[in-house]
Amino acid sequence: MRILVTGLNGFTGQYVKLALEKNGHEVVGLMSNLIDGSTLANEIAELKPEAVIHLAAIAFVGHGDINDIYNVNLQGTRNLLEALSKTSVAIKHIVLASSANIYGNSSEGSLGELSPANPANDYAVSKYAMELMAKLWCDRLPITIVRPFNYTGVGQADNFLIPKIVKHFKANEPVIELGNLDVWREFNDVRFVADCYVKIIKQQNFTSGRVINICTGKTYSLREVVGICEKNTGHKVELCVNPLFVRENEVRVLKGDNKLLESVIGRSVQYDLEQTLKWMLDIEE
Repeated sequence: MRILVTGLNGFTGQYVKLALEKNGHEVVGLMSNLIDGSTLANEIAELKPEAVIHLAAIAFVGHGDINDIYNVNLQGTRNLLEALSKTSVAIKHIVLASSANIYGNSSEGSLGELSPANPANDYAVSKYAMELMAKLWCDRLPITIVRPFNYTGVGQADNFLIPKIVKHFKANEPVIELGNLDVWREFNDVRFVADCYVKIIKQQNFTSGRVINICTGKTYSLREVVGICEKNTGHKVELCVNPLFVRENEVRVLKGDNKLLESVIGRSVQYDLEQTLKWMLDIEE
């Protein structure tokens, strides 16, 4: 298929592009801004995509401009869906990337797609609002909403947690400041996420508006992440808990339920965290 990937040059987009091309698809990106609805509509009409993976978003929770978060993540997605609804080509599938952040940080244990939404920051609110808005288009467009849990890999910005830790080890820094060291979270591999998106986009017989967690159900504590880096580099760091990084009432274990994902696409190639960290640390397997 001819597949439009928004956010093509971003962290996730580059891996999705590789995975799609490996599977024989033609990949195109956008030149226009999602906020400019009329220009976007003209570009979509020219591109004539058969399917879309929508990744473009303000993805950093601590992004400084709140208006940007809502304008891009909510209004930008609406502009995209409106443009796609008017194109002359029949769209076979649209995958919209939401986030497991919409579940919030108050429900302990394994979270399924029917777990209640409880967004706790503007980024999560913008993504949940995007999901609700997208439901308005499900009678006209074939939409799947995906909620990826935490993932990482080479090329992710240093203001994200795992790249921050990796950067400290690459620079042989003696001390690292982190938040709560004994909470367990998923830290999946971006290549796993890309593989899931490729398998989902191929499907055409489904109910529009379905939601799928992108997760493995495997969790690690920050203490374990640091331990894996120490083991593989031989470098020891002093762990300092910065109170500013500690969230009040943070749940101990937060992970996704991947039963629906595996029932839809089968089992994808999964990477354990040590493989991912070796890759990011430039350590040969």
